[in-house]
Amino acid sequence: MTVISSSDRLYRAIQGRRNRGLGGLYLVVAAFVVLYAILFPGILSMGGFAKFTQNWFPLALVAMAQALMMLTGGISLAIGPLVSLGAVIAATTMDGSLGVAAGVAAVALTGLAIGAVTGVIVAHLRLPAIIVTLAGSFIVTGVALILLPRPGGFIPDWLADALAGHTPTAFFLLGLILLTWKAFLATPLGLGIYAAGDNPVGAFRSGIPVERTKIVAFALSGLLACLAGLFVAAQTGSGDPIIGTPFTLNSIAAAVLGGVGFLGGKGTMRGAICGSLLLSVMINVMFFLGFPPVAQYVAQGLIIVSAVAVPELIRAWRAKR
Repeated sequence: MTVISSSDRLYRAIQGRRNRGLGGLYLVVAAFVVLYAILFPGILSMGGFAKFTQNWFPLALVAMAQALMMLTGGISLAIGPLVSLGAVIAATTMDGSLGVAAGVAAVALTGLAIGAVTGVIVAHLRLPAIIVTLAGSFIVTGVALILLPRPGGFIPDWLADALAGHTPTAFFLLGLILLTWKAFLATPLGLGIYAAGDNPVGAFRSGIPVERTKIVAFALSGLLACLAGLFVAAQTGSGDPIIGTPFTLNSIAAAVLGGVGFLGGKGTMRGAICGSLLLSVMINVMFFLGFPPVAQYVAQGLIIVSAVAVPELIRAWRAKR
């Protein structure tokens, strides 16, 4: 009985550390959602909710992709190019004999392969992830431009309607991905992502395959980014070799807003998703309040800096007490 009680306390302590600061984030997100609903009551309708979740969904996916990288102690500058490549591959493969199935498989396998190769380079050659992904971003962008020099391609109408129509399909897909992530965290490999990011030496001494864990995290990150590109292609009805460019910085911003740390092992996936929701709602609220684009960028920057600085200031203040 004592062992169970101790294990329960340890589990709660770990969960408390992971969830630290999320309560305040939830309150801020709720306040912005309420304000958005007041400014745009149409979001409360089925169609309005569907359109909002469709615009939010790709950002949520890239936030998860970036969070995976940050949990392992790295950061990716190739998220945006991978989104573009996913959209291009989807738009150039779905008009073949195997149709949508071949297109989805090609997008998924490409994301997994590029992520895994990047992970192998980082894990085995001990190179910084930010440098490897920066170089990879140029390569991936070049491949996307070779495959589709200008916007075009083909996305079936029924697929576009299913993913980006008048039903909240994106919301249910996001819920399914979260449940899958929750199940993955229950595996040794899923727990290893946190351990490898927080203390790689200690994780290695504990028997965790740190290198393999990082490769898996990179592969899953590439998969999520390319799937975001597939969804964007369904939204627009075509592929665009540069459409993913804004997603790189937005993915970092969303993850940081969600409390994911740069040094690894700190943060949660639900926090990253909440950060993406906050960023998405914040942009919409500023639009309805009449903020010019330049002011929107300034406001986003100030909010992101505050999200990073305030917790650190509070932590420093508590340490001095």
